[in-house]
Amino acid sequence: RLAQVPAEVVVVNHAMGLYELAAIHLSAQPPNLYESALAIDAFACLVEGLDERLGPDVSTLRDALSQIRLAFVQIKGTAVEDA
Repeated sequence: RLAQVPAEVVVVNHAMGLYELAAIHLSAQPPNLYESALAIDAFACLVEGLDERLGPDVSTLRDALSQIRLAFVQIKGTAVEDA
């Protein structure tokens, strides 16, 4: 079955799973910055490394990467202020 699905679809699904993983760790109380950073970095490797090869969803993935990076910086700033 998996061989019948275009590889870009599978890769995009996995990339979005990394995005979701990062968001879960960022929303934890307290946020797990190390785990979220790892997931964000892995997500970035796919999005920035494969870029246009990801097909028509690449612009959505780029936007998602920007949003999760911004969220990380904001949450990290809040965590440092609270410490």
